[in-house]
Amino acid sequence: MGFFRKIGDYFKESYNELVHKVHWPTQQELSSSTIVVMSASLIFAIVIFAIDFVFESAVKFFYSNIF
Repeated sequence: MGFFRKIGDYFKESYNELVHKVHWPTQQELSSSTIVVMSASLIFAIVIFAIDFVFESAVKFFYSNIF
């Protein structure tokens, strides 16, 4: 019975922590964080696209001059 009691205690403690100890973000905090993440993702995608475009152009230029 000790095993099942430990499992029950784990769920009780998990529930207690989620309800009383976790700081859940407000709607404003969540919206602000979402905008930051989306902006950072867009910037990152643009940078990766630019790097890919530069490398692709360089490779095409290099191979067009060789052959």
